[in-house]
Amino acid sequence: MKLDPILTKAVRLLRRRNYDRAIKILEPEVNRYRGMFIYYYMLALAYLHTGVFNLAFTYFKLARDIKMREPAVLLGLAVLYLRRGETDRAVDFYLEVQEQEERNKIAHRALKVIRKYSGTEDLSAWIASGSIKKLFPPPPPAPPSKRGLVILLGGLLVGLLIGGGVFLRVKGLRIPVRTFFPKTEREGLMSSALEPTEREEPVQVGGSYRYILTRNQVFDTYEKARNLFNNYRDEAAKVALNRILESNASDTIKNKSRLLISYMEAPGFDTLKDRFTYGEVYEDPVLYRDCHVIWRGMATNLEVLQNATSFNLLVGYDTRSTLEGIVPVTFNFAVSVNPERPLEVLGRILPRTTEKGQDIFLEGVGLHQAGVLLRGEK
Repeated sequence: MKLDPILTKAVRLLRRRNYDRAIKILEPEVNRYRGMFIYYYMLALAYLHTGVFNLAFTYFKLARDIKMREPAVLLGLAVLYLRRGETDRAVDFYLEVQEQEERNKIAHRALKVIRKYSGTEDLSAWIASGSIKKLFPPPPPAPPSKRGLVILLGGLLVGLLIGGGVFLRVKGLRIPVRTFFPKTEREGLMSSALEPTEREEPVQVGGSYRYILTRNQVFDTYEKARNLFNNYRDEAAKVALNRILESNASDTIKNKSRLLISYMEAPGFDTLKDRFTYGEVYEDPVLYRDCHVIWRGMATNLEVLQNATSFNLLVGYDTRSTLEGIVPVTFNFAVSVNPERPLEVLGRILPRTTEKGQDIFLEGVGLHQAGVLLRGEK
C-alpha cells in the first residue's frame, strides 16, 4: 500500500523505535485518516511501546474493525490481554493467528511462555521483567527511500544483463532485452479462464431467468469480471458475475463464475474500491448479492447479545435530514453501538425475498462511530 509523506515518516520513526515522535506526528491527524487501517495500527503500536496501554487497546480494536483477522492486530490485542492477566483470551487470539500463519514466531513464542509460566505469580514476574516486549507485533514495512529505489533499479538492470537479457551478435552489438517480468496475474485468474469446449454453448435455451443475455454478452460480461478481479476490484466483479449467475448463461460458465468468486477477499474500510449507494442496490438487490458496501446512518432498535448485535440502519440519516432507507444489520459478534451518534457500517449484502419483494439485509463486518473512537476499554 502506497503511503503519503506523513504516514511514511511515521513508519520510519516506528522502525527506528522513536515512538514518542511517531505519536506526535500521528495523533493530530485522527480526522484525516479516520477509517484507515494502517493509521490505527501504527498509533496502536506506538502507544503499546510507550506504555499507554488503554489507548493502544482502543486503536488495535479500531484496526480490527477494519481487518478482523489481521494477524498483527490479533497479536497486539493478545499481548494486551496477556498483560492484564486474561490468559484465556490471549490464548484464543494466539491460536487464531496460528490458524492463519502456522509458523508465526510471535504466537509460537507466546504460547510457549504461557505454558511455561502457567502460575499467576510466575507470569506476572515474567511480564514485570520487560520480557513481554518480545511478544509485541512488528512495525509495518517502511517504503523504500529514493536512494534505495535507485540502488534497487540498478541491481535489477545488472541482473537483466547478467541473467541473459541481452544477446551479442558478431556483426555489431544488438541488445534486444527479453521480458523477464511478465505482468503478474492474481491467483484464480488462470483457473477461471474458459476452455474452448466451454465456449461452444455459452447460453441455455428455454427456462425462466432474471436476465437474458446473448452469447457475446455472456463472454463480454465474464471477461469484464475477470479483468476487474485481476485489478482487485472484487465488488464490481461480483456484480458482473451475479448477472451471469441470474441469467441464461450455461451451467459451466456459472460454475466458473462461482469459482472466481471463491478467490475474492473481504475488504476493509480502507480497501473497498467500488462504493455502491443504497439507491443503486435498492433498484436490483439480487445483482449486488454478497457485495460489500459502506453506508452511513443512525442505528435504531438496537439489540446486543453476548455473541451478536443487531439494529436497523437508517441509511443517510446521519445528517438528520434525509432518510434513504431502513436496512436490518446483524453482526455475528458483540459490538459497541451508541444509538445517539452517527455511524458507518461495512457490511455484506444479503437480498431476501419478502412479501413486498426483494429486501436488503446486511451482514455486519465492521463499524465506525465517533463514540467508539473516543471510548477505549481500560
